[in-house]
Amino acid sequence: MATWNSRGLRGSTLEELVNRTNEQYAEKKLALIQKIPTPITPVRMDKEHRQITLAYFEQRSTVDYIGAVQGIPVCFDAKECSTDTFPLSNIHPHQVSFMKKFEEQGGIAFFLLFFSSGNLFYYLTLRKLLEFWNRMERGGRKSFRREDLDERFYLPAQSGFLVPYLEGLKMDLKLRD
Repeated sequence: MATWNSRGLRGSTLEELVNRTNEQYAEKKLALIQKIPTPITPVRMDKEHRQITLAYFEQRSTVDYIGAVQGIPVCFDAKECSTDTFPLSNIHPHQVSFMKKFEEQGGIAFFLLFFSSGNLFYYLTLRKLLEFWNRMERGGRKSFRREDLDERFYLPAQSGFLVPYLEGLKMDLKLRD
């Protein structure tokens, strides 16, 4: 399990890191992944009409990213957690429903987690998330701990990619066979 140099992440957000990684993957023709914007309706603008100061969401967002990796449809959501315990309240039922339907259509759905306290990136398969989700729905814990995760899905720095999630996808595909 590799850690990231915290100085390298200063001033960056998880979304920016994933977006840059997606650009790198596209440049190398490894994947074509698009950020899905959340539709909003502006309610109030500043006096110069340059910035939205108040808006509401038109509809619930499903996932952050969708695209294809070497012919495989993928969708994923990126989540950040500042402790070693991830609250399942950070994931919404409509997201889980969409991801299950996406996989039923032959795609692969997953979550990219960033544990900021340890500077660790993790590829969470939908299968593993559903274990935690189903436990919660049966009245069990409403979170999971880092120690509950499969060590093989941590994403160590590699080949200049900021968030090398294709390594997690590779492991995911290998375990599905």
